Order: sequence, then structure tokens, then C-alpha cells
Amino acid sequence: MPPDTGHSWFGPVDKRHGAWGASASGESFGRLWRAFMTARVTIAGVLLALQASIYALGQPVREAMILLCLVYFVATLVVRVWAQPRPPGSTFDTQWLFTIGIDVLAFSALNFLQSGSINYTALFALPVLLASVLGPILLALGTAASVTLLLLGDAWWVSLQAQGESTSRFLQAALSGSGFFVVALLANQLALRLSREEQRAYSSQSVARMQTQVNELVIDTLVDGVLVIDINGLVRAANPASRRLLATHGVASSAPFMLAAELAWLPLARLAQRTLEHQTPQQADVTLEHASRHARRLQVRTRLAASRDGSHESLCVMFLEDLREMEARIRTEKMAAMGRMSAAVAHEIRNPLAAITQANALLEEDLQDAGHRQLTGMVAQNAQRLARIVEEILNLSRVQEQTPQTQTRALRLDDMVQRICTDWAQQTATGPRLHVQTGTGQAAILFEAEHLRRLMVNLLDNALRYASTAAGAIRVATDHSASGQLRLSVWSDGQPLEKTVQSHLFEPFFSSESRSSGLGLYICRELCERHGALVGYQRIARNRVEGNEFFVIFKPAAAFDTISA
Repeated sequence: MPPDTGHSWFGPVDKRHGAWGASASGESFGRLWRAFMTARVTIAGVLLALQASIYALGQPVREAMILLCLVYFVATLVVRVWAQPRPPGSTFDTQWLFTIGIDVLAFSALNFLQSGSINYTALFALPVLLASVLGPILLALGTAASVTLLLLGDAWWVSLQAQGESTSRFLQAALSGSGFFVVALLANQLALRLSREEQRAYSSQSVARMQTQVNELVIDTLVDGVLVIDINGLVRAANPASRRLLATHGVASSAPFMLAAELAWLPLARLAQRTLEHQTPQQADVTLEHASRHARRLQVRTRLAASRDGSHESLCVMFLEDLREMEARIRTEKMAAMGRMSAAVAHEIRNPLAAITQANALLEEDLQDAGHRQLTGMVAQNAQRLARIVEEILNLSRVQEQTPQTQTRALRLDDMVQRICTDWAQQTATGPRLHVQTGTGQAAILFEAEHLRRLMVNLLDNALRYASTAAGAIRVATDHSASGQLRLSVWSDGQPLEKTVQSHLFEPFFSSESRSSGLGLYICRELCERHGALVGYQRIARNRVEGNEFFVIFKPAAAFDTISA
């Protein structure tokens, strides 16, 4: 038949190897092993003290008894100090021979050499328990059997010396042996049961610890703030997002802290109190009024973590979300939807617009009247304007749809700026109105060449729209910023922009004049954000002439990036 198997602290274990098998808990086994070894030293010390007491009282004591107790005490002490705990195998090994074996032999010798009315039979319970609790069932039963045989052998020896006491000695040996078998079986089964219970407890503890770590990781990475508040208003837990939202100076302190400690947090404290009092979730928009900073508007939702069986107190879990960020996210989603719709509409307009342009050109060839030719010229001019708007909308759609997975190569900024400005000057016939000054040498940036061209053309077109006709009215320059980054600027001597216009410069479909679609600067911002660059505006003087400057600060290329010509 296959061996009966059980479970140790860390998995299934063959019962032949006991509750502490090959994968058992070394800490638990070691603790019990040291307890048994200490008990052996204590019993050995008591036996030695007992022999000394008998000798001190003037009673006759055999020298062999004293020598045996002394040797046993030294042996137990050596094992306790120097031996290492090791679970037994299916057979006896050296360590268990020096523990169980020595105990059985020492107690048998004491029982054989006993003097007076002292009976040492009860001492055999120690090796039986040691084998039963720390060893397999075979070791436990084998120890009980060896003790029984030794007791029966002692009874037989006594029967040879004194015929009258043989029956009682045999009966006592049989009863003691039966008791030791029962103790061995029960102790071994209890040890197996305890090992299974500890295994379940350890598994549950491991699962709970893992679940706690996962929960903490999820909560810490949430964009929304999370607070856990008890009935006294004490914040038990707060994730980094909540501490940032509650911060009055920098970042709020870590939990625990009182929610009513700051005057600005009182609306949150009242909402948590209302949740715990009414035992229902709450939702509200609150404003945190900080004396040292602008007010922060939050959308707050509360949930109740109530105890169903009353075993623990109820807690209020509060979720915080910045209304400004929420509104910005909604605006972004609306803008993306509008961009997709605009691209679809622009694509549908393209074909009929091309037909109108072609028909107008054919009609203009047959017209002789100046008034009629003026009307066809207006049609052509506005058709070109519509075509330009359609192209900008489609360009915007292409920018938004492109994924950042496209490999971006390093570009020498000065070379690209010179090339783009030369091409643009020829197409627009600006001549001496454009002045280019480069100052970054061989420094490179991480940017797609076509995106850089579109960025510069948009900035140059915007500058040309508002610049005067004087020489040097448009200036393009490259240099290093104060922080060492590469910087591109496009300056024009146009009139200063109004404050209301400056705050909406890079928003889509915003323009200060009716002839523009308002997408050029927005496309510039999208292209810069895609490549980790920053675009901005400032009013600055060049050669003592005030003008409007749009600047771009680029992400520099690393030394190992491939530079494109």
C-alpha cells in the first residue's frame, strides 16, 4: 500500500518523514527542537542533583549511578549547544542516535541500577514525545517499541533475581509500554494536525500580505486622490495624489493626520462625518480655500467600508478629483472629437472645392468684362483661402493620428533652419525682409525633418502676416538657452498682441483676424509636444525694435543618436 501522506507547513509531506519534511518550516522545527533539547538538559541536571541529594542525606549511592548521570548531563549539554536542528529521515541518523538513542539507553540504565523505591520509568516519555512530535510515525512507534522491550527485558532480569516480583514487574512493563504506544500515536497525530493548521495560517497570511501589497500599489498609482478616514476624523491612509491635492505648502504630510487640522480641509471633514453618520455614500463639489495659494476645486465621492458582522469599525473611503484636470480632460476629448469631425468635413469639401476652382478658371478665360473678371478673381481668392483652411485641418488630423512609435532621427539644427528658410524665402519672395542668424554649430536635436519644416513654415507664415516691409522685419535665430538647451526663435516687428489674444494663441480655431483658420500655432504646439519640445511667445526687442517672438526649446540629441543630413 502507498504511504499515508499529510501536509507540512509548506506543502504535502510524506508522513514517514513526520510533520517536518524536507520542505517544512525550519523556524518552527528549530524552535521545538531547542525546547526538547533544553528539557533534556534540565532532566539531566535534576537527575544529577537527585543523586547528590541522596548522597548528602547519607544514603548509599552507587558510583555507577553518579557517573551515568554525569555523562548523560554532559551529553545533553553538548547536543544542546553544538548540534543543529535537522528533521529526521525515514531511518535513524547520527543526530537522532545521539538524542533519542542516548535517552533510551540512559533511562534504561537508571531503571536497571535504581536504588530504593525510585522508579525511572516515567522518564521514557521524553524520548517517546521527542520522536513523536519531531519525527515520523515509524520513528515514534519504533521508540515506543524499544522502550517496551527494554522494560520487559528489565522485568525478566528482575524475575530471575527474585521470583516473587516477576508478575507485577511484567504487568507494570506491559502497561507502561502500552501507554507509550498510545502517547506516541496521539502526539504524532497532534503534531500533524498542528502542522496542517499552521500551513493554512501561513498560506492565508501570505495571500493577505500579497493582496495588501497589490492594493497599496494600485492605490498609490491612482490619478485620483484616495483617503481612508475613521469615525474620529483621523486619516488612516492617503495616497500621493490625495496628498498633492490637499497640500498647502508643497506636499501634505503622510498619514495618519487629522482631517480637521487645516481650515481648508473642513468641507472634506464634514462630508466624511456625514457619510459615517448616515451610513450612505455622498458626492459633492467642494472648494479648498488656502490662504497662501489659489483655491482648489475638487469633486469628492465617498464610499462606506462598513463591517457587516460588527467585528471592526466603519471607515469612510474618499475619492478626490481635481475639477480643473477633469474639465481639461473633457476639453481634450471634445477637441479630439471635433478634430475628427472637421477632418471628415474638410475631406468632403476638397473635391467640390476643386471643381469650383477649375470651373471658375475656365469661366475666367471667356470673360472680357472687367467687372466680371473681378468677380471671378474674388471667387478664385476665396477658393484658395478655403483650400488653405482645408489643408490645415487635414494637416492637424495627420499630426494627431501619427503615433510616437515613428523613429525620430537627430537633425543638425543650423543646417535644417538654413535650408527651410531659403526655401520659404524663395516661395514667398520675402528677399531682404528675412534675416537668418545661426549659432548652435554642429549641435543636433531630436525631431522629424518634415515636422520641423511644417513647424517653421507655420511660424514664418504667421510672422509674415503681421511684419512690416522693412529689411530685417523677420528674424530667425538659433542659439543655446540659459539651461544649455537648443533654442530657435522667429521674431517679427509686428504690433503687440492684446492680452486676451496672448492667452489663446495656441488654441485651435482661434485667430485675431477673419482670414486665418487659427490652426497654425495649434499645429506648432502639437508638433512640439510630440517631440518633447516647448513652444512659447514673448514680446522682445531686436536691434532696439520691439517685436513679437515665438521661440522653441528643443530636446537635444544624445551622442549616440544617428544624425540625419
